[in-house]
Amino acid sequence: MAGHAYIGSFTSAGGRGITAAEVDPGTGALTALGHTAEVRNPSFLTASADGGTLYAVGETEPEGTAAAFSLADPAVPKLLGEPVPVRGGSPTHLALHRGHLVTANYAATGSVSVLGVEEGGALGAVRCVLEHEGDGPNRDRQEAPHAHAVLTDPSGRWLLSVDLGTDSVRVCELDPASGELEVERELGLRSGIGPRHLAFHPRGGHAYVMNELDSVVTVCRWDADKGSLRPLAETRVLPESAKGDNYPSELVVAPDGRFAWAANRGHDSIAVLRLDESGEQLELLDTVACGGSWPRHLTLDPSGTRLYVANERSGDVTWFDVDQATGVPARAGALELPAASCVLFV
Repeated sequence: MAGHAYIGSFTSAGGRGITAAEVDPGTGALTALGHTAEVRNPSFLTASADGGTLYAVGETEPEGTAAAFSLADPAVPKLLGEPVPVRGGSPTHLALHRGHLVTANYAATGSVSVLGVEEGGALGAVRCVLEHEGDGPNRDRQEAPHAHAVLTDPSGRWLLSVDLGTDSVRVCELDPASGELEVERELGLRSGIGPRHLAFHPRGGHAYVMNELDSVVTVCRWDADKGSLRPLAETRVLPESAKGDNYPSELVVAPDGRFAWAANRGHDSIAVLRLDESGEQLELLDTVACGGSWPRHLTLDPSGTRLYVANERSGDVTWFDVDQATGVPARAGALELPAASCVLFV
């Protein structure tokens, strides 16, 4: 039986909004079924645990939005109500956490917004806005906080907010009754590194921070009991011979914890990284061409055997078969989609 994928894009750059696609279970090929452009710049997506509701940010300024779509018909996402203003600019990322939808708002002063989720999956109003504070040494990119990602830790208790502008990751606790979000701890990373996204090891004891302003992954130990991160080491995601500017965007870890892959914008490659048994050591094995230009997002399919890359500037989603022995991806096909920014399997 074929599954479904949903691709976000930037409508301001010619994207078609959210594209619903059928996934061939044998080849991994994507076939577009239709598009919905009811939300401007739905650049990042997530879905409810039961797969019945799709959520999207609307990455716009001066204020962005979030929206919910019913997937009762998986080929035709149906907007539930109107997009809800998040009281923050350019939301770039979102996550469901303890009965709420949380957005990371990159623009202006950087913040995290908490929205209620109503019965049936529709979104309610903003219940809390947590303003980040601080800056960094890169005056072009770190003149203020820039929250770029939010995600739940494997225990389900903590919400982590990754801030490119302040070189830090905040560990927060959300009150499910009030929707209030409070910072419990803040991990400071190396100055000027520009943390963008974060992924956990499948065993839950380590986290890997993908940094945009320096082409390295920061390996951290994660203590779910205390809600604390401790940086251990850094690993480059580019070969020493690489030249020119590079801005890594996303990192994913294999379900068995043996490999990880990072997307390099500028170098336009996928970095193949090997993890040791402990999860504390990362080694760059190879880089492979991403199949297009400016890979904004990459993800594994549910089987963990194929990698999908949203190449924003070349306007395509390219998929790769992953060699299970070496971790090296081999290009298998592509679907043309202008200004593609995110791929989600539901």
